Amino acid sequence: MDTKKLITGVLTVFVLFVIITQPKRAAEMVGIGFQGLSDAATGIGEFITELVS
Repeated sequence: MDTKKLITGVLTVFVLFVIITQPKRAAEMVGIGFQGLSDAATGIGEFITELVS
């Protein structure tokens, strides 16, 4: 079996397990992830703005 497929399958099962057993915690983790992406995008935008100025 391909290692990449095995790791993907294990991660998928883990994510589904967390979502089913702890939906509030899963929602918090997703929120934290989106907040991190938002902060990164804001930082990149500020960096580009300073380069242009």
